[in-house]
This record gives sequence, structure tokens and C-alpha cells, in this order.
Amino acid sequence: MEEVGARSDAEAGAMVLEEVLPGTEAEEMPQTSLPQQWGELLAALHAVAPPAHWPLDLRGRFDEAFVRIGRRLSEPAIGARIDQAAWQRAIRRCERLLDSQARLVLLHGDLHLGNVLDGGPSRGLIAIDPKACVGDPCFDAVDYVVAGAGQEGVEARCQRVATACGLDGDRLYAWSRVIAPMAAIAHLTYDGPEPVIDELLALSR
Repeated sequence: MEEVGARSDAEAGAMVLEEVLPGTEAEEMPQTSLPQQWGELLAALHAVAPPAHWPLDLRGRFDEAFVRIGRRLSEPAIGARIDQAAWQRAIRRCERLLDSQARLVLLHGDLHLGNVLDGGPSRGLIAIDPKACVGDPCFDAVDYVVAGAGQEGVEARCQRVATACGLDGDRLYAWSRVIAPMAAIAHLTYDGPEPVIDELLALSR
């Protein structure tokens, strides 16, 4: 491996601290074995105790996200598919889940398939680009579950992932209904496949 100094860009403010090899993104890996590997990744991540007095929690993250992303409902292409009623349902569902959190762990906070790399047989999956906060362990699996829309389906993926990760399947599915309208907005923005958008919108109802 090259020295770190040879893999830095001072103008961009970027530095390579470590190469992850082969470095394949999780979404490009074989999907049959991925749930079990995801479970191993979550077990490792959530075994780390949150730092004392860590100021960032899942509630604060959602408070910010609902305001920031909610502004996009005023855009005609998005408002035509996602109305305020659907957005308010997501907020209420989120509040119920936050109010009923029993186990709090240090979350990666942005654990989608593009933020997980294959570290090879000796290391397994490696998480990158965290937005660390404290909250419900199900949250670190929900983006992976919602990415099942238009493929095997969110509900089917939820069952597989919950079993592999040792998570409460009902809570994980409930989180998917919170995230669904946010994911739908992303797909509407970038002309995502209509079957994916339709499933996400159905979850938002």
C-alpha cells in the first residue's frame, strides 16, 4: 500500500487513510449472502459503546431531515406524487418509533448500500462515511431493506434482513414506512424506475 502522503489532495481536503480491497460496493455483491454479512457488520458496529454525552441522536437527525426534505414537496413533480398527508403520516410513524426505542446503540447513521464496501474474506464488510448518532439498532438496516423496492420487495427483504441481523421485523418494517417517502423523493428526482417508486409510495400510505 502506498504511503498516505502519496494519496492525499490538500486542495480538496481529502486524504486516503486506508485502502479497502477489493472495495466492491455492497449493492454489487452477491445478494444471497449479503443479509448474513450485513448482520455481522451491524453486530460489530453496535457492539461499540456510545461515547459519554454524545450529543447527536436519531430524533435530532429526523427533525432535521423532515424539515429539509419536506421542503421538496413544493416542487410540482414531487408534490404531485407525495402530498402533505403522506408526509405527516411518516412523521407520526417516526415519532411513535422514537418514543418506543428500548435499546439505544451507536448508529452509523447513513448505512445505505453505497456506504458499505467488501473488505475481502478476512475482514468482511466495511462501513464508510458515518453520520454517527445514538438510537434504535433497526435504523442501520432500514436503507438496505428499502432498497428491496422493485426487486424482491421491501416486505420480503425485511423478513430476510431482520432474521439475519437479529432485529425486530415489525419495527424494521415500520421504519421502512418512515423512510419510504424520502426514498421516493430521491427516485423521483433522478428518474428512478416506476415500479420502485410505486412500491415506495404504497409503503407511505
